[in-house]
Amino acid sequence: MAEWVTCLSSPLADSLAVSVKMNVLLFAPGLLFLLLWEFGLLKTLPKLVLCAAIQVLLGLPFLLENPLGYLSHSFDLGRQFLFQWTVNWRFLPEDIFLSRYFHLALLGAHLLTLLLFAVRHWNRSGDSVVALLKDPAQRKEPPQKLTAAQIVFTLFTSNFIGICFSRSLHYQFYVWYFHTLPFLLWSGGVRKLAHLLRVLILGLIELSWNTYPSTVYSSAALHVCHLIILLSLWHAPPPSDTETTPQRKRM
Repeated sequence: MAEWVTCLSSPLADSLAVSVKMNVLLFAPGLLFLLLWEFGLLKTLPKLVLCAAIQVLLGLPFLLENPLGYLSHSFDLGRQFLFQWTVNWRFLPEDIFLSRYFHLALLGAHLLTLLLFAVRHWNRSGDSVVALLKDPAQRKEPPQKLTAAQIVFTLFTSNFIGICFSRSLHYQFYVWYFHTLPFLLWSGGVRKLAHLLRVLILGLIELSWNTYPSTVYSSAALHVCHLIILLSLWHAPPPSDTETTPQRKRM
């Protein structure tokens, strides 16, 4: 019974969080990967149905009153952001910032980066990513139990990749990921960066977000910091619990 509750808690919590703020969808690719890793496609589908059912249940009063209006505005992924509030793309001309081709390019880069991380970092088995669709008992190599650090790493990198390729970041969006940065920089996977450089990166990101109005330099600094973190995560080995949990000294 306890295992069943644990299996449902993650998609349940994710769906409830999405009903409050849609940015939680940035964690969805990582969560989907973890579910496929643990259960395979057939056993993952009921959990996805549960997520959808929660959205329908919470939106039922609005769906009964004005279904088209609710669906078009609650999940409006194509809405246009105002250039005056952007934190991350201030160095671009406004016409490029508003261009649909630019938005599609960011979406393509986002999906490609997620796929590359899924293949290289999230998938720790000898099988291909496609093999995750099979039932775990039918795979060539049975899946290893993921550690807590590996689960958090998958979810946090999924969210961070979405931040890097966001069409626009406004000042309140900083809460989407600021709490994940220390883990991403000090999880044990990023080893090539000196500690002082990691602190400097955190400071520059903080400064970029606290510069109002944003400038060409603050936006560029934010992207440089994001790029350094992303490349460091790409070249770093996956974290393990032994790297994040301090060892006790022997008496």
